[in-house]
Parts: sequence; C-alpha cells; structure tokens
Amino acid sequence: METRDTVRMANQIASFFAGYGHDDAVKEIADHLNRFWEPRMRKALFDHLAKGGEGLDPLVKDASALVRQPKPEAA
Repeated sequence: METRDTVRMANQIASFFAGYGHDDAVKEIADHLNRFWEPRMRKALFDHLAKGGEGLDPLVKDASALVRQPKPEAA
C-alpha cells in the first residue's frame, strides 16, 4: 500500500470523528483502525509513524497509541 493512500484514508477517518471531541475521536479512530484495517494496513501506518508521520492528522497520531500493532508474520 502506498504511504499517501494510508495517510489519506487515516485522515478521512480522523475527519469523520473530529467533531466528537478529542478524547472520543481518538478512541473511535483507534477502534475503527483495529476493527476494519487489516494487519498490513496497520503496519503501513506504524511504518509511516516511525518515519515521523508526515501529513497525518494529529488525531491519528494520538490514536495510534491505542491501535494494535500487527504481528510480525502479518507484515
């Protein structure tokens, strides 16, 4: 998956939940990513975050602390 696609999709999710207020938005974003993003998509997100997370909405960055890390074999 291209990094720009990962960033775009994560930011769309953040945009949807932004009106919930920071804490609820962070929780809902993480819940969405955990429930609907397959491990390779979450890996792409974590790889991008490890490089600084350029372009990611701050809500996505905050939510990443609640997102399950994919298992190495899922990469």
